[in-house]
Amino acid sequence: MTAAIEFRDVSRVYGDVRAVDRVSLQITTGEFFAMLGPSGSGKTTCLRLIAGFESPDAGDVLLDGVVVTGKPPYERDVNTVFQDYALFPHMNVLENVAYGLRVRNVPRGEQQRHALEMLELVKLAALANRRPSQLSGGQRQRVSLARALINRPRVLLLDEPLGALDLKLREEMQIELKNLQRRLGITFVFVTHDQGEALSMADRVAVFNQGRIEQLDTPRTLYMRPATPFVARFVGSANVAEGDLAQQLSGAQQPFAIRAENIHLQLIHEPIADALQRCEGTLLDIQYHGAMSRCQVEIAPGVVFAATVAERGGELPAAIGSRVTLTWSPHDCVPLTSGGSAS
Repeated sequence: MTAAIEFRDVSRVYGDVRAVDRVSLQITTGEFFAMLGPSGSGKTTCLRLIAGFESPDAGDVLLDGVVVTGKPPYERDVNTVFQDYALFPHMNVLENVAYGLRVRNVPRGEQQRHALEMLELVKLAALANRRPSQLSGGQRQRVSLARALINRPRVLLLDEPLGALDLKLREEMQIELKNLQRRLGITFVFVTHDQGEALSMADRVAVFNQGRIEQLDTPRTLYMRPATPFVARFVGSANVAEGDLAQQLSGAQQPFAIRAENIHLQLIHEPIADALQRCEGTLLDIQYHGAMSRCQVEIAPGVVFAATVAERGGELPAAIGSRVTLTWSPHDCVPLTSGGSAS
């Protein structure tokens, strides 16, 4: 089956900066695909290359198997939703949503009918006559979505669309976005620096670092089997041991990652099973997260491992400043490569 989007060895350079560095990938039709990474990692530039707002310096971008490199945005069957909504303040909600049909000279009655259908889809039909200034942030974002979807594009590009919302609204919109994508069957490409958003919504996630893809996988695989130290640290904040530290902890130079939830924290004098790997350290801090607390333990000068401890009636096994032992099963250690591109 032809991919909805394909990059073939694509690069984009700004002076001495390789914003996108020989990236190749395929995004399946109907997929919810996330591009995840820190600021400056290349994910937004890739989105702009798909939209046609940027042109690659090398390689090709394909939509539905057709090379679109050099084609302007209006000749690509894609629409973009931005973080700042970009709604017309002088138009009401219905007029904003219908704008794409108006530009295409669709008859006025048909414009209104389709716009109302889209507002029903995003649960805002009752607010059709309001102005954007009369809406909450979450409502404005849904209007922006409806406007982008009214022309039924083959691909919807979402550039950090939830970044301006508070935590509760963001979590609600994550659920709504995923349900909307399932109902419509449109390919969604979602750019974010928030690993929680990417893991909760996407079918697959590409983790970007310095213009390249470090790993492209399902959310579960990214979390459970990160391929590189960067992915292990960025997706779920795993503890990473490399070089001499890896040798000291496991007896081998092979770098590895261990999740905080797989580390057991106990007092120095408590017995330890022979099969477990271990290290000692000083408990530096305890971060309360409701049912769980995250303990920061310095195991060597400047080296801190995190361990997750279940709350039991408000009691923790040790106090800040205590010497503690961290233990874990070798089976929970994930071997890592030194880095590179999975593109």
